[in-house]
Amino acid sequence: QVQLVESGGGLVQAGGSLRLSCAASGRTFSSSRMGWFRQAPGTEREFVAIINWSGGSTYYADSVKGRFTISRDNAKSTVYLQMNSLKPEDTAVYYCAASWVHTTSPGGYGYWGQGTQVTVSS
Repeated sequence: QVQLVESGGGLVQAGGSLRLSCAASGRTFSSSRMGWFRQAPGTEREFVAIINWSGGSTYYADSVKGRFTISRDNAKSTVYLQMNSLKPEDTAVYYCAASWVHTTSPGGYGYWGQGTQVTVSS
């Protein structure tokens, strides 16, 4: 069982930065893959990034590659998403999620946080 709580969202101007955090509770956090997804109004939930259990392997959606960085601190049971050079099209609710497999499909994640709103103004 893993419980996830996101924080760090907010309003930022285009070109700015935000860092999202996802605090996890549960003994299995350190062995799970962690992903970030986002969902804008009227759209499907979209994969953003994934990190393996050790933090040594990451994978990003093309739309955020080179701008976003996913990382984790297993000692703090926290995963982060550093977002730089933000664009208005990055506006969405951002969710962290936990999975036992490497997948970009939301259906492969069994545990989800409640989401945090990110709004990028032009």
